Amino acid sequence: MTEGAFLYILRCSDGSYYVGTTRAALEIRMAQHNAGALGGYTATRRPVTLVYSQWFDRITDAVENERKLKKWSRAKEEAFIKGDLEALRQLSGRRSPHPRSRAAHSSD
Repeated sequence: MTEGAFLYILRCSDGSYYVGTTRAALEIRMAQHNAGALGGYTATRRPVTLVYSQWFDRITDAVENERKLKKWSRAKEEAFIKGDLEALRQLSGRRSPHPRSRAAHSSD
């Protein structure tokens, strides 16, 4: 387990989500978050509850996915946590035309 890492999502006491990665066992990381030992976002939002975790064989893959998830909307995060692929697909759709598309149409 030394080369890989977990991607995890926590639900904080205020209902917000925290996305992180760890090479440590999830039980240890949860205890650190709930003790406030890590500081940062979760320190003032305890207790936290683990709502999602996934093991990656390479830590770089875990970190890449963490960065991606941190940019998502709350609705998209919740669909992901629930495993609702249809909602995730719909939420991932472009809400407005690409700027280049609009520019091309306006010059016609």
